[in-house]
Amino acid sequence: MAWNIFMIGLDELSDHLLPHLRHAEEYVIHPLLALDEVVHADEYRFDRLLQDALDQLEQFPGSVDAIVGYWDFPTSLLAPVLCQRLGLRGPSLEAVLKCEHKYWSRLEQAKVVPEYVPSFQMLDPFDDRATESIHIDYPFWIKPVKAHSSRLGFHVADVEQLRDVLPLIRKGIGHFGRPFDDVMAYVELPEEIAAVTGHHCILESIISSGRQCTLEGYVQHGEVHLTGTVDSIRDSQHPSVLMRYEYPSTLPEPVQQRMLAATRGIIGQVGYDDAPFNIEFFYETDNDCVWLLEINTRISRSHAAIFHLVDGAPHIQVMVDVALGMAPRMPHREGLYPLAAKQMLRVFEDGVVRRVPSREDIQCVEEAFPGTVVDIDVHEGMRLSDLRHQDSFSWELGVLFIGADSHDELLSRIAWCSDRLSFDIEPLAGQGASAAGPDDGAST
Repeated sequence: MAWNIFMIGLDELSDHLLPHLRHAEEYVIHPLLALDEVVHADEYRFDRLLQDALDQLEQFPGSVDAIVGYWDFPTSLLAPVLCQRLGLRGPSLEAVLKCEHKYWSRLEQAKVVPEYVPSFQMLDPFDDRATESIHIDYPFWIKPVKAHSSRLGFHVADVEQLRDVLPLIRKGIGHFGRPFDDVMAYVELPEEIAAVTGHHCILESIISSGRQCTLEGYVQHGEVHLTGTVDSIRDSQHPSVLMRYEYPSTLPEPVQQRMLAATRGIIGQVGYDDAPFNIEFFYETDNDCVWLLEINTRISRSHAAIFHLVDGAPHIQVMVDVALGMAPRMPHREGLYPLAAKQMLRVFEDGVVRRVPSREDIQCVEEAFPGTVVDIDVHEGMRLSDLRHQDSFSWELGVLFIGADSHDELLSRIAWCSDRLSFDIEPLAGQGASAAGPDDGAST
């Protein structure tokens, strides 16, 4: 008998990776809600999405054995609500909110691992006296309590810069803020959180000076397990912009164990169980200090292909097996390569796409090194600023998943592939030419 697993926002990358699951014949993966509804929509109406999903599941003639998803909001919050409604295994909505509401999460983190938490405060960007209510030191990061991909996140050096970014935040914060408020109405909130809506921001002291990594893991029967640690390599000129993920991490093992101990503390504090997670940290080598950045209540889609290249299966394996209530049958170090990367192809100026890599270009790259996958995010004729879910500084043209036998070889392969994945971006009036490549900051 095969298990019926419904995946929210099934996409082409899923279609490519799912056949590589161990015991893939035991799973039947069904799409639940379209990608355009849960990722690329102009507006997220949570109640409508929830009802559409319930209607689709009710019409299914067989058993519904699990509901999973690896996208951020609203997928990350639809899944627990749906699981609760259908009596399926998964974390409680309250536990998920304690992780994903950035201010609530910091309050919970500070109760158990205060030494890993930067100074922070809540801010109402619509308050006319917002600039007068700052009680942490400049510089700091400002970001909505719910967003992703660094959307509306800004490094603020002084009060003048804060005044500049507040109108931008007020204009765009409702995209996630309105549906996030709808979700928060599903739980009884503590008094200090009920007043902090999806239209509020969190300010945090700067902690991004060190090396960044992500612990991928899962919780089952209250016990935290580590799947692997991935390094995040950032752009030298724009430190908030990700250039590449590399797996496995080269951080010292004792440092990774400290991060895992902190993870166990905070996961236990919020009561998160029966689901995967990824949790991001910074490590400052100069003073041996660890900082906790954020918790995500899902696997990282960005890491799935590189786990496959190194371990022999995408860590989607962990997501589906935990949802089914079984110990994950995830292999370890059985892949084609000892290390792998996801290279982002980015540009830092807006423009119109005039050329993207041809099918022949992509095939050349994918056939040059076994296991390589190219995913292009843009098409000819589109303006880069029309791309959704970009950070505040760059636009992602596409991504490259690739493995190698050494780090030097990995970088060499990335450069070779990037040279053959050429884009032509016509700059807007008043801007210089823009081209994609790993040496000029073009990454995702």
